[in-house]
Amino acid sequence: MNAPLQIAIDGPVASGKGDIAARLAIQLNLLYIYTGAMYRALALACIRQGISCKDENQVMEILKKITIQFVPPPEGSRYFYTILLNGEDITERITKQDTAQGASDVGILPLVRQWMVQRQKEMSQGKRVVMEGRDIGLRVLPNAQLKIFLTASVEERAQRRFGQWQEKGIHKTFEETLADTKLRDLQDTTRSTDPLHKLTDAWELDTTQMDQEEVVTAIIEELKRRKLI
Repeated sequence: MNAPLQIAIDGPVASGKGDIAARLAIQLNLLYIYTGAMYRALALACIRQGISCKDENQVMEILKKITIQFVPPPEGSRYFYTILLNGEDITERITKQDTAQGASDVGILPLVRQWMVQRQKEMSQGKRVVMEGRDIGLRVLPNAQLKIFLTASVEERAQRRFGQWQEKGIHKTFEETLADTKLRDLQDTTRSTDPLHKLTDAWELDTTQMDQEEVVTAIIEELKRRKLI
C-alpha cells in the first residue's frame, strides 16, 4: 500500500511558502497545516495573558494549557484555513503585527519548538498533507515524498512583503522593507536552533520571475515527473 502523499515546503521569508502550500492543498485535495499560524496562536495566548513571548518557562506553561486546531474554512472565506485557539476562531486576529513579532520570539525557544514539532507530527500522521515552515522536511515530515525549497531574490521577496504591508496598512518604505528582509534572512540563517538551509534531498525552485500559478504548475509537473500523482 502506497504511503499518503506528503509535501514539505521551506524557504526564506516572503518566498511564497504559505500561499503556494494552500493552493497545492486545494488543487491536490491535501490537508494544509500552516505551522506558522500555530506559533502565532501561541503568541496571541501569551499576549492575552500578559506573558513575555521570550520567557520560555512561562510560554511553556501557556502552551500546555491551550488547544490549537485547524478546521476547514467557511464558504466564502478569504483564508485557506481556519485556526482555533481553545475553540475560538482567531484566523483574522493572528494576521496582526503583534502576533507576527510574538511568533518570531516564541519560535526560537527550543522547548517550544520541540513541543510544536511533536504536535505537528501527530496532526499529519497518516494523512495526505502539505506543510510549510522550518523543521518540516527535517523533523516533522522527514519521509515526505517531495521536499521543496522555495526561494527568490531578496529584492523580489522585499517587494512582496512591501505589497503585503501596504494592504495591511503598515507604513514602511520599500528601502525599510528591503533592509528588514535582509536582516530576517541573516537571523534565519545564523540562529542556533534549526537555522534556515536547504536540505540535501530538497528540490529547489527559484520563483523570482514566476507568479503563483506558474509556481504551482511547476510543482505539479515535478510531482508528475516523480510519478507521485
